[in-house]
Amino acid sequence: MLRDITIGQYFPGHSFIHKMDPRMKIIASVLYIVILFVASRPLGLLLGILMVVMMYMISKISAKMVAKSLKPVVPIIIFTAVLNLFFMTGPSEPLVSFGFIHIYPEGVAMAVMMAVRIMCLIAGTSLLTYTTSPIELTDAIEVLMGPLKKVKVPVHEIAMMMTIALRFIPTLIEETDKIMNAQKARGADMETGSLTQRAKALIPILIPLFVSAFRRADELALAMECRCYRGSVGRTRMKQLEYAKRDFVALAVMLLCLALVIVINIYFPKMI
Repeated sequence: MLRDITIGQYFPGHSFIHKMDPRMKIIASVLYIVILFVASRPLGLLLGILMVVMMYMISKISAKMVAKSLKPVVPIIIFTAVLNLFFMTGPSEPLVSFGFIHIYPEGVAMAVMMAVRIMCLIAGTSLLTYTTSPIELTDAIEVLMGPLKKVKVPVHEIAMMMTIALRFIPTLIEETDKIMNAQKARGADMETGSLTQRAKALIPILIPLFVSAFRRADELALAMECRCYRGSVGRTRMKQLEYAKRDFVALAVMLLCLALVIVINIYFPKMI
């Protein structure tokens, strides 16, 4: 399970999406999230599915990576779908009635839509880190949050912390996997027993993991100081961010898709 977590990983490439300005990729990701939650009809949600499929095809990221990004959130998807399935009511006659349990057609439709929406959300936002290097992501976040500098918000430090956190997720996952394997080799049992016993079995994992995380943080801080890092003061960039024609094309496509979803919601209110 730990090896299936791909958040924060970057896969270099030369695709259209890889070459896009990181600022525009963040804006496009936000617009895609808006599209998913604005879409209240299956046709609008189908447009969101087609968009994420096309984006992965253009970026040349394999379907295997999509499956890996979705696997850790399967329990959340199932839990959300079940809640909508049993607690969503409607004017139609229930499909299933068993005691206090009533399943309506509207509940089934909402459960399916919520499950698909969450899967598209995870897959779409994961593409941002798959195709954007940590340095580019830091610069993009800092530029987009630039107006907050006028109210004394430490924009650069916030952007740096966010990027470092994303970057170290795969590292900490790998470290956790190594510690678990080492504990299992020493006879630790983490898969059987009651919930309390399993929780106690995690203590020998959490303690060395925290120690390793603090050690890595201290080493990173020392390395940054040795390179005379002083925050945003006097900092220059090797690569300057510049918008290109492809960025505006991507923005136009995202805005067009958002407009289509809004039109579907307005003119097809009774669509199933």
